[in-house]
Amino acid sequence: MITYQINEKLSIEEFTDVLVRSTLGKRRPVDEPERVKKMLEYGNLILTARDNGKLVGVSRSLTDFSFCTYLSDLAVDETYQKRGIGKELIRRTKQAAPEAKLILLAAPAAIHYYPKIGMQQWEYCYFLDDVNELK
Repeated sequence: MITYQINEKLSIEEFTDVLVRSTLGKRRPVDEPERVKKMLEYGNLILTARDNGKLVGVSRSLTDFSFCTYLSDLAVDETYQKRGIGKELIRRTKQAAPEAKLILLAAPAAIHYYPKIGMQQWEYCYFLDDVNELK
């Protein structure tokens, strides 16, 4: 049975491990523990999914609980995918900040998942990796 918890304190190792087991680790600084530490420290809405104590899913967001919630990391262990765990983590994340719009950037492998569960796609999204890229 999967159990869910809000704002559970996670170790850097446990968080990194589930990122790797979900394939999200390919796009996260899993080899940089200090950055992962900051990710956990400054993510102010974290939900976990566990199977008999084993971390099998995590939702890490930054939110003001009023206007917007940015779901930065949605990671579900590959062996637990297609069981509704990701959808439940999203549902509980939204419930934690019901007035706020839930926003995320989809990983390339997940772009078809979000519309299936009822999320709407928005075409106007921009990002900046390096301040020197500003013109």
